[in-house]
Amino acid sequence: MIVKIMDPAGPGFPGVLYNDKKIDKGKGELMLMKNFPSFIDKNSSKEEVKNYLASVSKNDRVKKPQFHAAISTKFQEHSKEELTKIAEDFMNEMSYGDQPFIVVFHSDTENNHVHIVSTRVDKSTGKKINDSYEKLKAQKALGQIMEKLYGLSAEEQIEKLMGYRYGTLKQLELLLERNGFRLSRNKNNENTLDILKNGVREKSINGTQLTFKNIKSDKRAKQLKAILSKYKEIFSNKVFKVEDRRAQEAMLPKEKQKVNDHTVPTIEFESELQKKLRDTFGIDIVFHHKDDKAPFGYTLIDHKTGTVYKGSEIMKMNELFEFTSDMIHKKLFESLKDYNIPDDTSKKVLQQYLINQNSQNIPKDFMLFESKKRKNKKTFNSVRNDVKQYLRSQKNSDVKIIKSDSGKFYAVHSKLHYVGDLEYLIGEKEYQKFLNPIQEHVSENKNENLAKELNRSINDMIFEFSKSSGGSGRDQSENENKKRRKRKKR
Repeated sequence: MIVKIMDPAGPGFPGVLYNDKKIDKGKGELMLMKNFPSFIDKNSSKEEVKNYLASVSKNDRVKKPQFHAAISTKFQEHSKEELTKIAEDFMNEMSYGDQPFIVVFHSDTENNHVHIVSTRVDKSTGKKINDSYEKLKAQKALGQIMEKLYGLSAEEQIEKLMGYRYGTLKQLELLLERNGFRLSRNKNNENTLDILKNGVREKSINGTQLTFKNIKSDKRAKQLKAILSKYKEIFSNKVFKVEDRRAQEAMLPKEKQKVNDHTVPTIEFESELQKKLRDTFGIDIVFHHKDDKAPFGYTLIDHKTGTVYKGSEIMKMNELFEFTSDMIHKKLFESLKDYNIPDDTSKKVLQQYLINQNSQNIPKDFMLFESKKRKNKKTFNSVRNDVKQYLRSQKNSDVKIIKSDSGKFYAVHSKLHYVGDLEYLIGEKEYQKFLNPIQEHVSENKNENLAKELNRSINDMIFEFSKSSGGSGRDQSENENKKRRKRKKR
């Protein structure tokens, strides 16, 4: 979960226009409108909303009154309703809870996210709301909200990690980094170490009081070696490079000329074996490397016993892993890891989908990690509905149908990261219609023609019967009238 405070904008509140365009295009949904007067509601135009925000933001000293923030979760981890609740609590933590604000959910990326638009001018006093260290305050506020809603306490996490056994300060630093924290030496006291999360100091510790333990081969180390030896034969141990250029790509041209340590690509090395060891045994393997060169060593973090090992003391790196020169981009890699890939057929279908999309970075088989984990019911139902809609209209760009080598058809949902058997998704009857659209159309025409012919025959029979019945009745009536006229003459 991340929060981003947008740069302040002019007096026109362009954030309202931006979100309104998303709604008009069907890629946004107004989730919450709070602290507006009764005559401003969800049916009001963007102009009415902007004008009201401008009317309560009249302060000659505040040239850019708009407050605009975005809160994003990884893929679909939090629903639009959960994000709206987080956004509302976030505004309270940031002292904007009594201000008029809107929350708009965006569905145009693979990461669920909401945008919040409000004013920095207090509507009651006309004074500017204090925005000192606003970006740091935003990170802290989000952390407090996540702790309150989901029990994710940074303090408790740190306490647990500090209880691990580690042999060097570098090992402690790596342990904290793998769990979202950063260790930094305090500028005012060289013996004090600060533990930061998203730039916010969560805890300070006295470096002289840290206890380092000489961790050599022990009983657990022998167990770990046995686990590594067994599972490297079951899962792919081919290591590839994962390159993250997102920070550099987001820079402006002028900024790219001043490349520093924070903007050069971040390099990691991954393998399927590493993921399986993490997921199954709580064993985290971290490679050490310089720049983009091949790793020269690794550290093993055993979360089961809370111990950090020097990797070579468990098993030699080159005995455990096979290093390749292959590379994949971080953004694509994270997306692919979130797909449900139960077997080799699904892998090949996903690869074919990427080829069809003209992706410049087609992953090899060993870069796609098999996963038996199923999507939750809500996600599965969304996939099913989107696939059915796509088959009817061909209009959903998130869905593509791929034919496997065996001739079966699969559906790939790029936004919800799903790949699965089309027949399973839509049912046997609809699948047969999909396979035989021409025959189905001919069959429907035959049935329609048969029905028309039957209706025509029935109508003809009714007409003939009516004609026959009506004719004999008139003849009898005429005969009776003739007889009566004859009797009168006599």
